[in-house]
Amino acid sequence: MKNITLYNLSTPYLYILFILLLPFETPNLVLFILAFILGLTIDAFYDTPGLHTTACVLLAFVRILFISITVQKEGFDNEPEPTLSIMGFRWFFTYALILTVFHHFFLFNMEVFRFSEIQYTLGRVLLSSLFTVFLILVSGLLFFKSKERK
Repeated sequence: MKNITLYNLSTPYLYILFILLLPFETPNLVLFILAFILGLTIDAFYDTPGLHTTACVLLAFVRILFISITVQKEGFDNEPEPTLSIMGFRWFFTYALILTVFHHFFLFNMEVFRFSEIQYTLGRVLLSSLFTVFLILVSGLLFFKSKERK
């Protein structure tokens, strides 16, 4: 997906789906290690040392906060993973959108690293986040069986 861009404003980063779909029971240390390894791997292919790694670790941190705020502790037994088919469209869309915006905002700001191009950067964050969330939802609809939430 590295070469898929729309007018040099929107680039999808579908690799964040790996972090988003990890089960709720994943220990925080394991989550951070997996996020670090994923970001390091992406950095190796994109030739951006540390950029995607830090964005993935931030994504793991925001994921922990979001899940602790929105999901009841007693619901972990019935809903082991945050997928579209288990959690429902509204929750999953909110989850994917908020976490994607955090990831992209940090990634693009670290890439540019100056406030003089903040409008261009915010435009890239918005368009790339929408494109990425669209692809995440499409993949969720294609690969996950529909199952009603209890």
